[in-house]
Amino acid sequence: MEDTPGWARGRGRGAPVDRPEPCPPPDGIGAIVVGSFPITSGEWFPAHSHTHHQLAWSRRGVIGVAVDDDHWVLPPSRALWIPAGTVHRTGATRGALLSSLYFAPDHRTADWTGPTAVAVDGLLAELIVHLGRDDLTEPARLRAEALVPDLLRPLPAAPIDVPTPGDDRVRAVADALGADPADPRSLDAHARAVGVSRRTLTRLFTADTGMTFDRWRTQLRLRAALPLLAEGQPVSRVAHAVGYATASAFLAAFKRTVGTSPGRYLHGTDDGPAGGRDYGPPGRHSGPPRTGEWGP
Repeated sequence: MEDTPGWARGRGRGAPVDRPEPCPPPDGIGAIVVGSFPITSGEWFPAHSHTHHQLAWSRRGVIGVAVDDDHWVLPPSRALWIPAGTVHRTGATRGALLSSLYFAPDHRTADWTGPTAVAVDGLLAELIVHLGRDDLTEPARLRAEALVPDLLRPLPAAPIDVPTPGDDRVRAVADALGADPADPRSLDAHARAVGVSRRTLTRLFTADTGMTFDRWRTQLRLRAALPLLAEGQPVSRVAHAVGYATASAFLAAFKRTVGTSPGRYLHGTDDGPAGGRDYGPPGRHSGPPRTGEWGP
């Protein structure tokens, strides 16, 4: 089974990656800067923030964004609004192409004070690609930028919260489940593995994460399933990969926990395409912004 700790835990997978110094964005044209970043399989950028608001979108593949213990999975049909100053990590379990729009803090685009998932339809996707071109005249760029605010439609789905334990014994259990969400061992078996009683592990889990062991494991399994579903893998295969005997059991757990179906959570529709469309290579000036100011 594929190892998915980067999606399943609050801590990022892989060591920090040094990025080359990017080309600077076009000077003096418009209020929105476009940055594009190829992300290799398993690559996660360390926690960072930006001076500008960011709209993070995957032009190709599926990316993840983590803010503390909250985690968003973003196929090409979703983006995430990240307010300026929000500390976050970005990565992918498989190769992806992250495209981001960066808005000056005083740019009147959206009044969301926290990270907010946004639906990306064909028009918004093409507009992001269009704004990444380096041959637009200033009037053409300004006209295109003026369309962006009206196309930012928030999705009702909240991130799936999987708190990161602080206690070493609870973290050992969490790490084992993060490495293999389908791990069938009971609470008793995990307690024996870390050298405590079932009662003690039950108390520690609740005190450390605010959740029972069963609820925490369910949250982790559902979150581990999202990138697989977003890649277009069949529900039955994903269900087995994260520890459910049948697709119906997985779907029931997802709807009971999240309040909606996986399709509606990821795409705003029950039968939306999983993998989305590949919107092609970035423009020549759509490099990743400078570290500390522009970036993933």
